[in-house]
Amino acid sequence: MDSLPDPAQAKTIVVIDDEKLVRLTLSRILTRAGYRVAEAANGEEGLGEVARCRPDLVICDILMPTKEGIETIRELRRILPDLPIMAISGGGRLGSCDFLRHAEQFGARATLRKPFLPEEVIRTVGRLLPGPALPSVSPASAPA
Repeated sequence: MDSLPDPAQAKTIVVIDDEKLVRLTLSRILTRAGYRVAEAANGEEGLGEVARCRPDLVICDILMPTKEGIETIRELRRILPDLPIMAISGGGRLGSCDFLRHAEQFGARATLRKPFLPEEVIRTVGRLLPGPALPSVSPASAPA
């Protein structure tokens, strides 16, 4: 009998966004792709989730109350310099300020403009987290 991968061993992603619908949408997209997802409604909560579950990736909105995205990204980069971060924003351009470009300057390794398609999310996450979402079971390690 083949053994399925243990979902507890899936790569973990923390989604930080003040919009509940965005968190729910990203969580569904990522869960269906085999990732474990933790959610946070602002930067402060997000930092707590990162400390709690030590994720493989963080997806962070830029414009949020309490602790906004650039500040959150800067702090994450300071405490976990190798953690991949994807910045997302629907704010686009406010005057000459491009929030996603600034997020890259402060440590985001990828950006995605809202609204996005599920395929764009999966493709970008896959670029940041190469390999399967769930570890595969090799025939040699599968129980007989």
